[in-house]
Amino acid sequence: MAQPVLACIVPLMETIELKVPEVLLDRLGGSRARLSQQSQFLLALKLFELGHLTSGQAAEMCGMRRVDFILSAGSQGVPLLDLDETELNREIAMARQP
Repeated sequence: MAQPVLACIVPLMETIELKVPEVLLDRLGGSRARLSQQSQFLLALKLFELGHLTSGQAAEMCGMRRVDFILSAGSQGVPLLDLDETELNREIAMARQP
């Protein structure tokens, strides 16, 4: 029996140009690849923090697995959830229901 084919939807990505001071490249060891990777991560992280991207979209944007992005976001002080007091209390109450 034939195995089902799983479709994978790959979102279109755009390439942008980013101008940075030469000193920044020097501080990162002169590696354009490292600067590019770090810039993509930080942009994805900020867009996630602002609520413009999901964690999955942000991870994909910077070429990471979602779980790695989430762990990296936490190490940068960006919470996975940003609930206000009312939302947090509602979540706690729902979790306590039998």
